Amino acid sequence: MDRNQLIGIVLIMAMLVGYQLLVPKPAPGVDSPDPAQTAQQAKTTPPAAVTIKAEQPLDSAAAKAKFGDFAAVASGETRDIVVENKDVSVTFSTLGGQVTEVVLKNYKTYDGKPLVLIDPKSSRTGLDLPTTGGKVDLRKLYYQTTAQSGTVAGQPQQITFRAEIAPGESVEQVYTMPVEGYVLDYALKLNGLSSTVTNDNIRFYWVDEMRQYENDLSNNRRAATINFLTADESFENLKEGEANDDIKAEKPVQWFTIKHKYFLSGFVAKNAPLPTAEFKTIVNPADSSVVKTATADVTLSMADVKAGKGQYKFYFGPNDFQRLGSVAPEFDRNVYLGYSVLKPINKYFFVPVFNFLEKFISNYGLLIIALVVFVKLILTPLTYKSYVSMAKMRVLQPELNEMKERVGDDMTKQQAEQMKLYQEVGVSPLSGCVPVVATMPILFALFMLFPNLIELRQKSFLWASDLSTYDAFIKFPAIPFIGSHLSLFTVLMTASSIAYAYYNNQTTPTQPGPVNMKAMSYVFPLMFMFVLNSYPAGLTFYYFVSNVVTIAQQQLIRRFVDEDKIKAVLDENRRKNAAGEGKKPGGFQALLQKQLATAEEARKKADEAQRKAKSKKS
Repeated sequence: MDRNQLIGIVLIMAMLVGYQLLVPKPAPGVDSPDPAQTAQQAKTTPPAAVTIKAEQPLDSAAAKAKFGDFAAVASGETRDIVVENKDVSVTFSTLGGQVTEVVLKNYKTYDGKPLVLIDPKSSRTGLDLPTTGGKVDLRKLYYQTTAQSGTVAGQPQQITFRAEIAPGESVEQVYTMPVEGYVLDYALKLNGLSSTVTNDNIRFYWVDEMRQYENDLSNNRRAATINFLTADESFENLKEGEANDDIKAEKPVQWFTIKHKYFLSGFVAKNAPLPTAEFKTIVNPADSSVVKTATADVTLSMADVKAGKGQYKFYFGPNDFQRLGSVAPEFDRNVYLGYSVLKPINKYFFVPVFNFLEKFISNYGLLIIALVVFVKLILTPLTYKSYVSMAKMRVLQPELNEMKERVGDDMTKQQAEQMKLYQEVGVSPLSGCVPVVATMPILFALFMLFPNLIELRQKSFLWASDLSTYDAFIKFPAIPFIGSHLSLFTVLMTASSIAYAYYNNQTTPTQPGPVNMKAMSYVFPLMFMFVLNSYPAGLTFYYFVSNVVTIAQQQLIRRFVDEDKIKAVLDENRRKNAAGEGKKPGGFQALLQKQLATAEEARKKADEAQRKAKSKKS
């Protein structure tokens, strides 16, 4: 660095320091908010939320300046209309012609309060109409309506909000409330405004500070997200969890939902999809009153609205798989049923069986027991086959022990001799593993299903008041890896898993290998106890009952399996194979045997080469 560069840097630093010292700072006040508060607001408040503020009434001049041709409906009287059916109560407002509150009548929050899915404080929307004089937020206009508060009966009820801009020119928002259910049809109409509005699309934005409806805030945050379906039926969502996320859809969107753990607020385009869409979720760890702040910023097709095809749907209701299929294409994907491999098991087996059993069993603890018994009955052939395979291994155990003493600790020789013995008696070592592996997808499918079953929500059984969350049988200060509670169903599941492992170890021969699998069978249940302690009580209760039924099932099968007959069959197989009458092994067993034979041949060649080398040296 030469002298001129050094002087230049020093002068620049001096100017910056002098600016900070000499320029007067503004006095604290409205124009200079507290920096910490500003930073916090920037982190927790989405841009769309900033534009939605409570405004003072405007005089005629100010209204004309802000709303232009729409100034005539920029002031008026706010009136609420409450319309309800047997499932939901919806409050509409003449200010904005919008939904301001939704109460789900058949559900309560975890602490017994009415479940208010939408309210004016936590949920706000905007509807920006592009006009020749600039954008006008239709949610800030005052509408007229002849609708009255009441209960829908007999047939769906229409609630029409009309803002008369000028003779022959108006904006209409029409809602259709069903007799039952949670789907609210919505239509946006622009009458005689073709010369007033432009061809740009209409901006619709929605900010929802998601309230807590379940007892576990952390679990709520992990489940809360925004889901959406693109025009090519690609299902996408923002990241679940406790981190902020945002996404801009690459293709038009058919629908989107603001998803709580068990409830949804959704918007569906019935005709043309939403041309553009941006979604955002923000978590403020310091604010325990809000699960997440969700923002949806989308556009409505102006061409559709102008053509009288501005038809949409709102869904305010439970995230119930049985209800969602009729709302929109792929709408039932809001209920997470597991990965692609596991989803068919839940969708086509467990969910239908669960709902079938619901028709006959009202107690959900007993329903889970019935589900376990039903599944175990279906899997009985596999369980029987697995037990018979273990019985064969027990019969062969004395010969295997003798073989180990003869061969020693050479694992390659042990495996080769084992395969030779298995071939002689016609036993496949995998026959006992396949049935067990076949049941694993069922266990994993249930692991994905139970935390998402709204049917279990607030259903009690024994000491558990809610099978959709953990049963906090014992509470204590937070402990690492456990939390602040102990689930009794999880403890029972762990105890039954250890009991099953003990029983299984008594009837299963010890397998050679570097890892003692019998010891590990006691460790795994203890590890899962820490993992499942905060999972739904319904899930851990299912696993507990499943372990008990499995032990009882194997005890019953044991009475029908005669090991003396099995030994006679194996001896007969040995005789036939020795006489060349037996079947040749096939499939994986033949491949394994071939690999072992190749390895044995390579070992013999290596031993022979080593022997020759020693003989030359000597």
